[in-house]
Amino acid sequence: MRMFWAALIVFALDQASKLAVVFGLNLREIGHLDIWPPYLAFRMAWNTGVNFGLFSHNADAMRWVLIAVSLAITAWVWRWMARATQPKLAQISAGVLIGGALGNVIDRVVYGAVADFLNMSCCGFENPYAFNVADIAIFAGAAGLVFFAADGKTKTRKTP
Repeated sequence: MRMFWAALIVFALDQASKLAVVFGLNLREIGHLDIWPPYLAFRMAWNTGVNFGLFSHNADAMRWVLIAVSLAITAWVWRWMARATQPKLAQISAGVLIGGALGNVIDRVVYGAVADFLNMSCCGFENPYAFNVADIAIFAGAAGLVFFAADGKTKTRKTP
């Protein structure tokens, strides 16, 4: 149940942030908005590839490949967590990863690309890349699974 609620909360936060910033603040039209210069800015980027725009060529074909891969990974993580007894933090981490992955899947289905808008720079370094709440969740969830998931010796649950 923890995994479900974590996924739902992250998914809702991701989609709400995209609606508020991309459409509510009209970032899709203005393109750039300084929030806390030079540390935080909203910069509109439609990502048709994966991290940092990798594999963004042949965008329509890659769009459906990435949707399928995201859904397959989501299903695998869900099944892994459902079949084995895992610590609370591993369950939450899995939910965070799943919520982020599904948030980006929705973007790809609805818009044809992932809406990225967060841009952070610091200390004379100008970061050219944008990301979103789902990207943060995917990274944090994956890291959480690395640190908190039990090893392969965990007893599996018996299914009726």
